Amino acid sequence: MINISNCPVCAATDFTPTLNCKDYTVSCESFQILVCNTCEFKFTSPRPEDSLLGSYYKSEDYISHSNTRKGFVSRLYHLVRNYTLKGKLNLVSKYVSRGTILDYGCGTGMFLGVCRLAGWTAYGCEPDSGAAHIAKSIGVTVFSDKADVKERLVGTQFDVITLWHVLEHVTDLDESLSFFKERLSADGVLMIALPNHRSFDADYYGEFWAAYDVPRHLYHFHKDTIQTLLSRFEFDLVETLPMKFDSFYVSMLSEKYKKGAINYLKAFVLGLRSNFVAKRTGDYSSLIYVFKKK
Repeated sequence: MINISNCPVCAATDFTPTLNCKDYTVSCESFQILVCNTCEFKFTSPRPEDSLLGSYYKSEDYISHSNTRKGFVSRLYHLVRNYTLKGKLNLVSKYVSRGTILDYGCGTGMFLGVCRLAGWTAYGCEPDSGAAHIAKSIGVTVFSDKADVKERLVGTQFDVITLWHVLEHVTDLDESLSFFKERLSADGVLMIALPNHRSFDADYYGEFWAAYDVPRHLYHFHKDTIQTLLSRFEFDLVETLPMKFDSFYVSMLSEKYKKGAINYLKAFVLGLRSNFVAKRTGDYSSLIYVFKKK
């Protein structure tokens, strides 16, 4: 296990245990979440060694890697995803009409498939071999890691780099952000989607909130901490947007974790209430942050 000695956002060393969460997807092990007493950033510590983290993704329930359609929640996920993929493309096109895009942590490549059909030069980066195989099967060019990108795309600059619920997973946070800064074009955009632990549904479910997703989620961001982190790498936040469907999906999983079965009506009401509260606070269950280089 790895104990984090410095806050990944502000490098402070004074932390307080805030939650003890269970891995309901794979191992049933419990993991501690600490909060930095300086910047209020939350992170999982201790966490598994990097070489062991891959084993915590080995489950058909991990939809972004398996594309499973088993069960009502998985089928609903796919139904909503077909809609949100177009929304993501529309958001990207708002900033760049056409160009070269890198989806970092592309999973099974569904988003890049939509980009390719719209005329983009699309690349993915995905360390999970099973997910990468599915992406390649639909014609997406996929690299295994940053080193692979650097070796095979020497000097290529990307007009857009996207991370859809990925940054919270990366073990080499500083190295990854330096890579994005280096490979993003001068007028390019970096789009990062993240769960928001200040949302109503996160507060309601506490340790059972599915978007803590320990130990796969190493970091737990809110609006202030992601902006503070990215400013260290000379990125400016230009827009923040809600992912309104996430409150419903996360509430369904959280109900299952808390009660052992999903009360779909209650999960729907909680998701709706979370979005209603977020209209006032801006703290939706998940948020998309759009950054540009300074």
